[in-house]
Amino acid sequence: MRLHRNLVFATIDGLKEIFNEGQYADKVIEKTLKRDKRWGARDRSFIAETTYDIVRWKRLYAEIAEVKEPFSRENLFRLFAVWATLKGIKLPEWKQIEDTPTRRIKGRFDALSKIRKFRESIPDWLDELGVAELGEEVWEKEIGALNIQAPVIIRANKLKTDAATLKNKLSEEGFETINLKDYPDALQLVERANIFRTECFKKGMFEVQDASSQLVADFLDVQPGNRVVDTCAGAGGKALHLAALMENKGQVIALDIYGNKLKELKRRAKRAGAHNIETRAIDTTKVIKKLYGQADRVLIDAPCSGLGVLSRNPDAKWKLEPEFLDRIRKTQQEIIRQYSRIVKDGGKMVYATCSVLPSENQMQVKDFLASEEGKDFKLVEDRKILSSETGFDGFYMALLEKSE
Repeated sequence: MRLHRNLVFATIDGLKEIFNEGQYADKVIEKTLKRDKRWGARDRSFIAETTYDIVRWKRLYAEIAEVKEPFSRENLFRLFAVWATLKGIKLPEWKQIEDTPTRRIKGRFDALSKIRKFRESIPDWLDELGVAELGEEVWEKEIGALNIQAPVIIRANKLKTDAATLKNKLSEEGFETINLKDYPDALQLVERANIFRTECFKKGMFEVQDASSQLVADFLDVQPGNRVVDTCAGAGGKALHLAALMENKGQVIALDIYGNKLKELKRRAKRAGAHNIETRAIDTTKVIKKLYGQADRVLIDAPCSGLGVLSRNPDAKWKLEPEFLDRIRKTQQEIIRQYSRIVKDGGKMVYATCSVLPSENQMQVKDFLASEEGKDFKLVEDRKILSSETGFDGFYMALLEKSE
């Protein structure tokens, strides 16, 4: 591979924003890719994947390069030189990366790879937490799996098509996909590519949604004609899936505290042909109280640490702090206790997170069932999905039923 100066410099600029200014990697990359309209697909791919790679392995690369945050521009180039050396890429004779000690880099990599917190490039506290909650053996496998770049998975929108038809239509547009066993509506892209420019996407025939995430709506056991409340809907990936499973019959009420996310959901619902979704911003507690005892089904896709989706959001491990985890666990318990009151007698509720930590998952369900608000509920079934076992996102979901 030949390195192009303008692409490398754009990558360095992006890394400065992510590491030194606390910007989100996906937003920075999105902005960076708009810098030069002449960049082709390969150029854009280089910037995105190199940036994510260096973000993912920041601690390891910084240790090898012997640099500390905040990174000067000179030190960002040193991180880049480590990345290129370990990828086997010949470094050009630029003044920013001249005299790169390639042999020393490889030697330090071999030595540091024997220590998990460096090998998997994670903060000390996170490594200790993973061991404490999952055990040495499970955590070792899981954090390794979460450092592998996530595949691109899409969900066929059953309001408009099915997986077999979608597979053929995408193939006609030059995008090859494979079916996934045990995920009937899912297709995985053979090669990473921009599928948002396809006619299939414009016609609302699919949504990008990880395979594990696709299990959640189905787990809620919705029926056409139900009244379903998605309490933390966000931009609506699961609400759209619920609408499809309900065949556009009944009602999906999508709630969120962020109105801008619900606006995005409205746009997505229009494209998907999901007509039974109503959005409501939670601007006061009255929005929730009005729904008490009203829903056949309630989905609580709770805010969480996001540890199960590190493979697609590698910068999350640098933004996470132990104090945030303490706060989010408290918030999760408040949410499940309050939102459970929306379930009518005989109704069902799913509590779900994209975390692999029992303290955010099984422990929260156990605490809820022991609470005043949970006394009329029973746990029907729960599922713990590990990335190391499936190759997809880490997830948890618990189906609870309220007595009649």
